[in-house]
Amino acid sequence: MSDTTTGQRLRELRRMRHMTVSALATAAHISVSALEKYERDDRNPPPGTLIRLAKALGVGVDRLTGQPFMNGAESEDQVQLVIPELRRIMLCYDSPDDLSVRPRPLPVLADEMREIARMRQDGAYVQMGPLLAPLLTEMTHVALGSAGREQAQAFGWLARGYRAANSMAHKLGYHDLSLTAIERVRWAASRSYDPLMQVVAAYLKAGAMLRMGSHSAARRLLLGLVDEVLRLAPEECPTDAHNAVIGALYLKLAVLEARDGQADRSTSYLAEARAVAQLMRGQDTTHYELSFGPANVRIHEIAALIDQGDTEQALARLHEWG
Repeated sequence: MSDTTTGQRLRELRRMRHMTVSALATAAHISVSALEKYERDDRNPPPGTLIRLAKALGVGVDRLTGQPFMNGAESEDQVQLVIPELRRIMLCYDSPDDLSVRPRPLPVLADEMREIARMRQDGAYVQMGPLLAPLLTEMTHVALGSAGREQAQAFGWLARGYRAANSMAHKLGYHDLSLTAIERVRWAASRSYDPLMQVVAAYLKAGAMLRMGSHSAARRLLLGLVDEVLRLAPEECPTDAHNAVIGALYLKLAVLEARDGQADRSTSYLAEARAVAQLMRGQDTTHYELSFGPANVRIHEIAALIDQGDTEQALARLHEWG
């Protein structure tokens, strides 16, 4: 929304609050030298540090990051223009606007939703944006107007569509819309009769809690989800889907603990995730659109080190892995 940098916004807000560099550094539990580097834009604050700085300044993280983004790739008109349409669809989620023609059959809509999911995972929001809103409306009509197995499947696809809306809204910096989309994912998932889909929906909520700095709430939710997946998994022989979901939960917990200053806990959850990844025969998978496997564990290991402020060790690990 602004051409200023994160460092400039940080410095301006600190001065508006009549805080010295030392006072803000103390309130955010970081060193004075680190804060000075952030204000000069010599270094970008890690996500956990950004949350603490925002709390110390009494603002949302988006005030520091300058969101919603209105420059670069995110300024494409076809992406920005779909935002009001998505707001309307999410408001009318259980009583959608009438269609001028009958909705297409579920298999056709499901194929298009698979393509939406692929675009989401590729970050192709410019291409995805204009396609998403009308597809959500059609899928909603099918979900509400059908019954039995078809209805459950339609709600499952609808949950994936709302997940795409969440990703795009978050990417563009529309955080309130992103939170609404997550609630719509949970609504649709609860009607899909797919327990793992419901876990994934709650996982998305935990991720939003983590981004907002609600560590204790996110931890409680994630630990409950781990217990739920362990309960759902077939005894002694969990499926790859169960492993992927529980592995993703362990990785989210590892990042949470890293941001909360609990390095030992973070390391422990990374070890749990690594053990689950070994059960996946060394392959990275995308069950329920959750990237999980050996490579993803390594990525989270680096992210955890960065969140802990140990950039030297993070660089060493990257060099070690080649």
